Amino acid sequence: MEFEGEFELEDVPPEQAWIVLSDPVAVRDSLKGCRYIVPMDEEFNFDEYEPEENLETLPDADPEVVADRAFEEGKRYAALMQIGVGSVKPRFETTVTIDERDDENFEMIASGGGNASSSSFSMTSGMRIREHETGNGSRIEWWTEADISGRIAQLGSRVIKPVADKIVNDFFSSIEQQMTDVDERADAGVTDRLRNLL
Repeated sequence: MEFEGEFELEDVPPEQAWIVLSDPVAVRDSLKGCRYIVPMDEEFNFDEYEPEENLETLPDADPEVVADRAFEEGKRYAALMQIGVGSVKPRFETTVTIDERDDENFEMIASGGGNASSSSFSMTSGMRIREHETGNGSRIEWWTEADISGRIAQLGSRVIKPVADKIVNDFFSSIEQQMTDVDERADAGVTDRLRNLL
C-alpha cells in the first residue's frame, strides 16, 4: 500500500518544523497509540522496557537535551504502537532505522517494520520540509510504502486508508500546536541554539 500527502504549517519556518519533527518525544506525544520511540540495541526487550513518563518537549525542555535525543542517521529505534483498525487493535512492536537524515535540506527517510500476534508490516517512509510558496510557513511532503499482512491486511485498503489518514491528520495537527507553542513561548535564541546543536 502507498500513502502520501502534504501538510501546511502557517507561520512555522522549515527550520523550526525540522527541530520539532527531529525529537522522538515530540513525535511520540503527537502520534496516537504510540507509547514510546527510543534508541534500541541488540539487548532491547519490548516486554521489559518501561518508558519514561512526562518528558518535556519544547519550549519547556532544555534545547541541549532535545538535541541529544534527536533522531540520528543510521540509528535504530524501538516504537510500541497500538492502533485500532476496524475491530482489530493490535499491539505492534516496531523497529525503525533512520536511513537518511539531511539537516541542510530538511529531509529524512526511515525504514522498518513491526508485528503483532496476527498481523505484520514493513515500510519505507520519507519526509521533506520546504518553505511555503508564500514565504510564510512550511509545506511538509510525506510518503510511505507499506507491505501489510495478516488480519489487518484482510480488512482491505477501504478500511485501512481512512484510519491511516486520520492518524496522519491528527499527528500533524498536534505537531502544529507544539510548534505554535514553541513560536509563542520560546525566546528567539532557542531555535538558533538547536540549529547549531543538531
